[in-house]
Amino acid sequence: MNMPNKLTLSRIILAPIFMSFFIAENVYSRAFGFFLYLVAALTDIADGHYARKYGIVTGFGKFMDPLADKILVATAFIALVYLHHARPWMVMLIIAREFFVTGLRTIAAYKGLMIAPTFLARTKTVMQMTTITFILLLITLDVIFLQLNSPLAELLIFNRQLVYDALIGATTFLTLYTGLDYTVKYYSMIRNTLR
Repeated sequence: MNMPNKLTLSRIILAPIFMSFFIAENVYSRAFGFFLYLVAALTDIADGHYARKYGIVTGFGKFMDPLADKILVATAFIALVYLHHARPWMVMLIIAREFFVTGLRTIAAYKGLMIAPTFLARTKTVMQMTTITFILLLITLDVIFLQLNSPLAELLIFNRQLVYDALIGATTFLTLYTGLDYTVKYYSMIRNTLR
């Protein structure tokens, strides 16, 4: 169990802990939840950098790193749905695609193949993380400014739901497109498996 793999596993462990703190209606809990999310997201950058720098890329890491990303993203989107900041149907499509690709990777691994993330899939992950981070930040600042009775709270008075819908909508589109891309590339494997 090398350092990149430990960081990957820590991301999986942190995901439900972050969610439990963030959805609580308490300014301190929410701020701490946001902090935990940032730590978990940073492990994604750290494990990849560490693995490439020291040349310790493993099959376990190639499989578990994208899975850890999916767990963190799914948990964060579910938290946003719970707090009524994300449309359930968009989140359902995103999570369905993630489970589909995970299943595809599992089938490939069973056949001795390794499906590495494509450039588009990596871009999708960055977009998901950026969208989630931005929305979580606004929600966190909202409760902090209200708690402090800060005049900065006026900066957050705009049609945020429209912005959230636009960001998550674009993320949903790219997520589904990358799922279609995987389906086309590995169609033969899928067809043979279903026989």
